[in-house]
Amino acid sequence: MFKTLVNALKVKDIRNRIFFTLGILLVFRIGCTITIPGVDAATVRATLESLLGTEGNALLGMFSGGALEQMSIFALNVTPYITSSIIMQLLTIAIPALEEMQRDGEDGRKKMTAITRYVTVLLGIIEAAGLSISLQQANALGANANWLTVVTMIITLTAGSTLVMWLGERITEKGIGNGISIILLINIVSRMPNDFQNLYTMFVKSQFNDAEYVKGIGAILVIIAVVILTTILVILLQDAKRNIPIQYSQKVSGRRTTGGRASEMPLKVNTAGVIPIIFASSLLSMPTMIVNLFKINVTNPVVQEIISSLSQNYWFTKGHPWGYVGLALYIALVLMFAYFYTSITFNPMEVANNLKKGGASVPGIRPGKPTQEYLEKVLKYIIFIGAVGLVIIAIIPIFFSGVFGANVSFGGTSLIIIVGVILETLQQLDSKMLNRNYEGFLK
Repeated sequence: MFKTLVNALKVKDIRNRIFFTLGILLVFRIGCTITIPGVDAATVRATLESLLGTEGNALLGMFSGGALEQMSIFALNVTPYITSSIIMQLLTIAIPALEEMQRDGEDGRKKMTAITRYVTVLLGIIEAAGLSISLQQANALGANANWLTVVTMIITLTAGSTLVMWLGERITEKGIGNGISIILLINIVSRMPNDFQNLYTMFVKSQFNDAEYVKGIGAILVIIAVVILTTILVILLQDAKRNIPIQYSQKVSGRRTTGGRASEMPLKVNTAGVIPIIFASSLLSMPTMIVNLFKINVTNPVVQEIISSLSQNYWFTKGHPWGYVGLALYIALVLMFAYFYTSITFNPMEVANNLKKGGASVPGIRPGKPTQEYLEKVLKYIIFIGAVGLVIIAIIPIFFSGVFGANVSFGGTSLIIIVGVILETLQQLDSKMLNRNYEGFLK
């Protein structure tokens, strides 16, 4: 990792791209600290906690890097763009015109990008309007707030989310690539110092104050060990893949024989990435959000227990047996979304047909339908393994939060995003270095 970065800094073009990316990120973080005029950030923070619930507020806080709690001009952050990208992926499967557009090469990708931008702006308006109106109804915008305040807030939040999208695209084009992913990475990392400070205050500081130095050092070692172990599990999950052997048929042209080479087709074990966890967490937090947003008075004790069981705050905690029902539902949703998302992003039939057209086949498997069935069979196993890995990584911080009260904003989901973005960015830098070496050789 460090060797790649050092080598990249030696190249002027890549060094300029890195500095350009750092400059864009500096502008972005400054925007995250500028609060919308006339808004009380402390009141908004408390209101969002009551309206969205702990999980919903924490999930949005992770994506916004604290900008939502600060109610800054970048409060919506990358959320509209990420939601737009997911919607476009889903619509590509449902709408043949979009699927055809995706296959049209560079022109098709440009059109898809343009549509994604428009959808991002539309979602930004909807999210800004919903957030502003909800805060106004909850009297979180101040006693002097009126409809003009709400309209100003909607325009500011929408413009902010659009500007964040533009900054991400600039990093992708003129920086080191993966613009939106890098912004999301910075959002998560920016909250980590505060999280570690909270852990120190909760488990270490009190021990040192009571002269229990051995316990204090033990607490530090446990925290470091859990973070390192989780990080290692994430790296193993992100790098894990199943290589499918591919054999190309030989072709004889005159006295020349071409083809016949062997290759491999890698299938990632974590094919769906972090999407299943985000979907499952969002779905479980919806009942609490609906009850709080519409101020529904739930009087039935059983219904109250069921709704509370969906909250991660009650998982692994004493006196809340219903919490394990919510945990089981969470695991089931992660597994279901892992299979669902993989099914819409990886088409075994299309891959089998492409292999057949290219004169390639899996050794021992006939081309066409048998290859498709073989790929589907392999996918079933690796998707399950990847989903189980996701569940384990996601549950580790929830377990320590429930048993020991170690509440932090980053967890398995955050680490998966961090590791994934870092590895992908390093691959981009390696690719740029390789391209430069080839250009130098040709020159």
